This record gives sequence, structure tokens and C-alpha cells, in this order.
Amino acid sequence: MKIVIIGTGNVATVLAKKMIAAQHIIVQLIGRTESSASQLASLLQCPYSLDLKNLAQDADIYFICAQDREIQTIVEGMNIPKEAIVVHTAGGISIEVLAKKFKNYGVFYPLQSLRKETAWLPIVPFFVDANSKENIGFLMDFAKTMSQLVQHADDIQRMHLHIAAVFVSNFTNYLYSLANDFCTTSQIDFSFLLPLIEETAKRLQLFAPAEMQTGPAVRGDRLTIEKHISLLNSFEEAQEVYDFLSKRIETHFKS
Repeated sequence: MKIVIIGTGNVATVLAKKMIAAQHIIVQLIGRTESSASQLASLLQCPYSLDLKNLAQDADIYFICAQDREIQTIVEGMNIPKEAIVVHTAGGISIEVLAKKFKNYGVFYPLQSLRKETAWLPIVPFFVDANSKENIGFLMDFAKTMSQLVQHADDIQRMHLHIAAVFVSNFTNYLYSLANDFCTTSQIDFSFLLPLIEETAKRLQLFAPAEMQTGPAVRGDRLTIEKHISLLNSFEEAQEVYDFLSKRIETHFKS
């Protein structure tokens, strides 16, 4: 497939790399700044432009890989061949943002935390939607060239997936950050916790999360909890989070 990528951030970078690895062709990159566009275009070995008026007219799929608040403006500035398909990659934006402008359109949502700095290409589940059965099939076939985990999801299903992803990725990474700050101040090497993090994640492939809950809160061990909270007196934010989560775990697993 011939692809145009609009955007130069994390999603644009990783998806473009996966497309190239799957033997697709990036015919053009559209960016906002000279530095970001030229750098990514050099990596992808494709031409680039900073102006949507120069949008290439020979692509099969146009990918809008931009922040949610920018999608509408980008859509308004696009003019593409009638038979080409346009997709955005946002989990929380409706497919309808594309409906008034394009004949063929859809959503191509990568359910993964993507960072352009990583040297490896992560496993990415793709959830696709489109304005017709034919276009859904087309996008699913395209997605399957890059992943074995491909499924159709409408706006509501995609939003639910996005919410779940925030819980398992964004919130947990915030907790890692709190733990790292605590370790640094306490002169503890955070890397000693990495095997624990890895083991906890591995168990989820075999068991339901509720079956694997451990720690003082699920045991109702208030003595240990109070000791921990006391030791966190100099870490107000971490102390507040520890206390709140301990109470929520106690309540959740009693019900």
C-alpha cells in the first residue's frame, strides 16, 4: 500500500516503521515543523512537506496521526483523491469527524503505548472502524499485515478500550514514577523492582487480575499499612495515593 502520514509524533513514527517493515510505502510525510518533519522523513526515507496544500495525490491510505484537538483542523485542510481512504488513530475521537469531508474514511486505533525513542517495534493490537463493510474489511486486511491482533471496534467500544488502557498503562506508570522518586530519595536502586513489575505483568497472561492481588491491603494488614503511611510522611503525594489505594483495595476485595 502507498501511505501518507500526517504527523511526526510517537504514533506517526512507530506506525510508519511498522508499515515499512510490512513492505508498505510511505509516499509522503506531513509535519508542522521543519526539524521534526525532516528528521522523521530522513529516517523513513520519504519526501515531506509542512503544508497540507502539497498533499500527495497518489496514496491509498491517508493516516492522521495527530493530537485529538488538531484532527478537525487537519481534516478541513485536506484534499485527496475521491477513492482514497482517510483514517485517524485516536482512541477517543468519533469516526464522524471525517464524515462530512471524505467518501471513504475510518479509524485505525493502535492499542499500545507508543514511544518514538524505542529501538524495537512493539506488538500492537489494532482496532479499526470505517464507514462501510468494504472499508472495514480493507482496513482489517491492511492491519493484519502488521499485527495478528486485529478487531473491529465502533466509537463506543474504542472509547471503552481507551479507558481501560488508561488504567493499565497511564495510571500504573504514574505509580512507577512515584515509586522511582521514593527510591531515589531513599537511595534505593529502582531497577531492583523491575523483576517484580515483570512478574506481575506475566501473571496476567494466565490469571484474572483479581486472583493475583497481593499485599497488605488485600490481607487487611492495617499494622503494616500504618507503618508504611508513617514512613511516607516526607512524601505527601505518595502517602496520599498509598492511603487512598489501600482503602480502595480493602473495600473492593471485601465486596
